[in-house]
Amino acid sequence: QVQLVESGGGLVQAGGSLRLSCAASGQTFNNYVVGWFRQAPGKEREFVAHISWTGDSTYYSKSVKGRFTISRDNAKNTGYLQMNSLKLEDTAVYYCAAGRLKLVSPDVYDYWGQGTQVTVSS
Repeated sequence: QVQLVESGGGLVQAGGSLRLSCAASGQTFNNYVVGWFRQAPGKEREFVAHISWTGDSTYYSKSVKGRFTISRDNAKNTGYLQMNSLKLEDTAVYYCAAGRLKLVSPDVYDYWGQGTQVTVSS
């Protein structure tokens, strides 16, 4: 079992930045791929980014590539999502997830956090 807790969400103006954290406990964190997903009201959960076990491989959705940066610190059992140049359409609940495969489907992730709200205002 892996327990995940997100933090760092909040209200920010368009063009601003936020850094989300995903603190893990339980099984060895560096055995898992970390993914970030988001879900806006009335929409399906959407892939944002994932990072490999060692952190040397990352992948982003087209909508966030160049603005968001995913990273991890295995010594701290923590994953991060740095979000810059935020847009209104980035407003959503953001979830971190842990799984064995570097895929964009949420179905392959075994463990999920409770989510943190990110609201971007004009």
